[in-house]
Amino acid sequence: MSDNTTAEHTGRIADLLAAHPWVARARPAPDGGVLIVPHPSAVAASPEPGPLLREHLEQWAEVYEWVYEAGEGRHSDDLDLSGWRASDTGAPLPEAHMRDWVDRTLDLVLAQNPTRLLELGCGTGLLAHRLHPRLDGYVGTDVAQVAVDRLTAAGLPRTAFVRAAAHETAASQVWDAMDTVFGPDVLPDCVLLNSVTQCFPDLAYLAAVLHGALAAVQDGGTVIVGDNRHSGLLLDHFGRLERARDPEADDTTIAARAATDAEADEELSFTPAAVAAAVAAQPRPVRMSVHARTMAEDTELTRYRYDIVLHVGPHAGGPGAHRVRRTSWDEHRGSGIREALRTTLHGAPVVVHGIPNALLRDAPGAVTPYALRQALDGADAAVLLDVADPRMLAVAAPARCAPVAVEDLPTPSGPAAHEPFPLFVRRRLPEVLRDHLRRAEPHATPPAISVVDGIEDFEGGHA
Repeated sequence: MSDNTTAEHTGRIADLLAAHPWVARARPAPDGGVLIVPHPSAVAASPEPGPLLREHLEQWAEVYEWVYEAGEGRHSDDLDLSGWRASDTGAPLPEAHMRDWVDRTLDLVLAQNPTRLLELGCGTGLLAHRLHPRLDGYVGTDVAQVAVDRLTAAGLPRTAFVRAAAHETAASQVWDAMDTVFGPDVLPDCVLLNSVTQCFPDLAYLAAVLHGALAAVQDGGTVIVGDNRHSGLLLDHFGRLERARDPEADDTTIAARAATDAEADEELSFTPAAVAAAVAAQPRPVRMSVHARTMAEDTELTRYRYDIVLHVGPHAGGPGAHRVRRTSWDEHRGSGIREALRTTLHGAPVVVHGIPNALLRDAPGAVTPYALRQALDGADAAVLLDVADPRMLAVAAPARCAPVAVEDLPTPSGPAAHEPFPLFVRRRLPEVLRDHLRRAEPHATPPAISVVDGIEDFEGGHA
């Protein structure tokens, strides 16, 4: 085949691809392949997920359907730890550690004094079994039908469980369940998403879910986004995994491997600033507090994850809010933790900031989140994560002074998130288009198809 004939063939193929509804633009590449830009409607998160984004969500739904059906971590109806495995060994996370994880999550939720709770992504019911006796009503949603069926069959009083994705808070089956459990047109005062955001495709979908949660909760209520992976700690996480796999490797090799692992990671991680940006674009005032995970054991769940509480509506802040004193840990760390906190928290409300997290930093005065929680010894206080630096901690006393208006939060340097969806699109869309070409031209050999991220790459010819 001559060069002209090859060019004509590739051009015709590009025209065929450009006509596909999931493609915005297509053109021949210098190497003989075809470059494509996905159509915005195919990758959109709202008002409804586009077909490629739906495929990403359905992939995770299938994973959890299988994991929950297999039930390899199922100890009892109220302690089903299926899917909870360590990243380094693949072994189940210790039962005692997971009980601690559950207890700390319950502490955070119950500190918000909820009465009617909607949980998006209730999973096997680790929280549902423990929360429902403390509430007037609980509604849980999940994408795995097997989880919904088991929880429904458990017959927990004042509860309902329905199959729905996290973005479907406005779906009829969710509202029917809330009407049944809470009363007609009665809104929840707490919406909970716990350990689900890692399955989200990107920040756009996270924003869509948060906007739905905020729209569902009553004024004065809270939206809790728990057990999130922090993108600012992603390299630390993969560096630790690589070091465990190869203890003798030099630091440069470990860093390079960690960077490769992080780039290919298939789970969403993000900074608190990404959440602040997402919730700022909605009508009601919102304040946000960012909480450290304070379990006793040093695992990835303690080191690299954090919780966010969004306080929603006119009662969340504004006139009458307490003036909060801020003081640095450096001024008080010379004595023991308990003595330092006792002295520092005198004259609350106060936030003690700049506390190095001993799990992540080898620095003078460093302490673990667990040690801080123990030192507080039941005091009305919260162990926080530094919004600007996830390797630093803070303590707020009383706990009610922890939330800050989202517009007043500092903006950290570096990327706001690691999003797995672009990687998924670059892998999946060419597969779909090759099938499309085989049907359109069954005797032709499909060229290499490469997805580019934006119009600049498309026009510049970079794959």
